[in-house]
Amino acid sequence: MKKSAEPTAVPDFEPEFVAGLTRIFDEMIPFNRVLGVKITTLKAEGVKGRIDMRPELIGHFVSNRLHGGVISAGLDAMAGVAVMAAIGARHMDETPVQRLHRFGKLGTIDLRIDYLRPATGDHFELRANVLRLGSRVATARMEFLGADGTLLASGAAAYIVS
Repeated sequence: MKKSAEPTAVPDFEPEFVAGLTRIFDEMIPFNRVLGVKITTLKAEGVKGRIDMRPELIGHFVSNRLHGGVISAGLDAMAGVAVMAAIGARHMDETPVQRLHRFGKLGTIDLRIDYLRPATGDHFELRANVLRLGSRVATARMEFLGADGTLLASGAAAYIVS
């Protein structure tokens, strides 16, 4: 009888890799600061982030709804960092510094966002995970949630990785 293969567990990232990837996200992509998006969880299997509501992000002045562009840009940013994490996990045989140099060619090639409910509240959670990481293209799925966990928007994207 043939034994089924056990799924391969991806080890946790080293603190040096997490700090380096967070620095790329926070400091080397200034638009992420404009959005106010912050990484809260960075794992090979997916990432999470947070955006705190600010007056500058309002898209509808009567209801104080978050601008749809903030939602789409935030989800794109989260999916991009999820792809970076997946690339980092694929190359765990390299040093953290070597893996951090693999992201130079990463770019969005397709982005679709479905707005499901108005985004109101004091903060929002963003989630992204990679569905497939190929040698040239990666695909990701994203969620944008209210503070209470309600799904407000979802998305799918493709990224060039080489």
